[in-house]
Amino acid sequence: MFANLSDRLDLVFKKLRSAGKLTEKNIKDAMREVRQALLEADVNYKVARDFVKAVQEKAIGAEVLQSIEPGQQVVKIVHDELVKLLGGKAEPLAPMDKSPTIYMVCGLQGSGKTTLCGKLALMTKRKNKKPLMVAADIYRPAAIKQLKVLADSIAVEHFSLEGKKPPEICREAVKYAQKNFVDLVILDTAGRLHIDDKMMAELEAIKSLLYPDEVLLVADSMTGQDAVNMSEQFHRRLSITGVVLSKLDGDARGGAALSMRAVTGCPIKLVSTGEKLADLEPFHPERMASRILGMGDIVSLVEKAQETIDIEEAEKMQEKLFKAQFDFEDFLQQMDQLKRMGPLESILKMIPGMGKALKGITVDEKDTERMVAIIKSMTVEERHHPSLIDGSRKRRIAGGSGNSVQAVNQLLKQFFAMQKMFHNMNKGKFKGIPKGMIPFS
Repeated sequence: MFANLSDRLDLVFKKLRSAGKLTEKNIKDAMREVRQALLEADVNYKVARDFVKAVQEKAIGAEVLQSIEPGQQVVKIVHDELVKLLGGKAEPLAPMDKSPTIYMVCGLQGSGKTTLCGKLALMTKRKNKKPLMVAADIYRPAAIKQLKVLADSIAVEHFSLEGKKPPEICREAVKYAQKNFVDLVILDTAGRLHIDDKMMAELEAIKSLLYPDEVLLVADSMTGQDAVNMSEQFHRRLSITGVVLSKLDGDARGGAALSMRAVTGCPIKLVSTGEKLADLEPFHPERMASRILGMGDIVSLVEKAQETIDIEEAEKMQEKLFKAQFDFEDFLQQMDQLKRMGPLESILKMIPGMGKALKGITVDEKDTERMVAIIKSMTVEERHHPSLIDGSRKRRIAGGSGNSVQAVNQLLKQFFAMQKMFHNMNKGKFKGIPKGMIPFS
C-alpha cells in the first residue's frame, strides 16, 4: 500500500545523506518534499502540515546539525514522528474476561464487515475460546448466508433469527451465548452505501441495549480520506472504541492509515492484510512506521512464523538440511508452511532491506505452484529418493503435472544443487542458494 510514499521518502533521505553537512535550508527543502509526498499519498492536509512542522523543528536542532550522521538522525526523527502520528503504541482489543464478551462490528456496505467477523472468530478460536457470529444485517441480500458460509468454513457457531429486527436479534443472540458458554459474541451489523440517520439510530439502539465491550468500525483503506471522514461521523454518533483498516494489501496510497488516528482520535486496533480469514493482524504503529520507511518488520515476521511453524519440526528440518538428507516431501512441507504465513512477496518485504532489493522484481506465486504440482505428481518413493527418477519417470511426472519434461529436469537440477549447497555449508563452504529455488531468482 505505501510503496509510492516509501519511494518518495527514500529519495528525500538519499539527498539528505549525500549532502554531507545539513543546513536549515536543505532540511526545509527536504521537508517541503516530504509534505508533498504525504499529500500525494492522500494524507489529510492538516495532518501533513503538522507532521512536517514537528519534524522540521526537531531536525533543525543543534544536536542533529552537528551529529556525525545528520541524514540518519533526520530519518530517525521522521520515524519517531510517524509512530506518534499512527498512535504511539498498539491498542489491544478488549480482553475476553467475561462470558460473553461482545464485539460490535459496524461500517459502510462493502467495507469488509462480514469478512472481519469471520477473521475475529478464527482469531478467537485459535486462542481456544468459543466465538459466536451473529447475523444482524437483515437488509443486504445474502448477508446472512455469507456469514453462515464463513462460520461453517472455520467450524464456529452462527446465530440468526427470521422476521426480527436487528436489536432483537442481537439481544437474543447474547441470551443464547450466556446459556451456551460462548466466550465472544461478534455482532455483524448492517451497513449502507452511505451514512443515514436510520442506520445510525439502529446502531445506537443495539449499543444502548447490549453495552458492547468493543465497537469496531471497519474502514476501507482503499477509499482514502473518505474513510477518515466516515470514521469521524461514526465516532460522533457511536463513540467507537477502535478502527479496523481493511484491504491494506491493496494499491491505495495509504493516506487513511496515516490520517485516521490524528483526525478521529480513535486507535487503529487491527489491520486486514488479505482476503483469507487468517489475514488479520494487530496494528503496531512502530512496525508500520518501519515498513513505510523501508526498514522491514522482522518482529511481525517472527510472530507469523511462530503461529504457523512447529518449532520441533523446524529443528528436525534444520538437522536434515545440514546433513543434506532432506527430500521432496520435506520441500512440500516447507512450501505449505510458507504459504500459511501469507503471500511470499509480503513476507519477504518484512525482512529489513529486502523491500528495496525486490524493487522492480515480481514474485511469481505461479512458479511455486508449478514446483508443487511437479512434486505431487511423483510417487512417495520418488519424493524420498529423487535419484530414482529416470527418463520414463520424468515423462510420466511431466504429463501428470501438466508441465514439460524440461520443467521437471530444471526442478531436479535445482534440487540436487541445493542438496550440494547444504552439504558444502556443513563443511564450511557456502556458495549461495541455487538460482530458481526461490520463485523470483
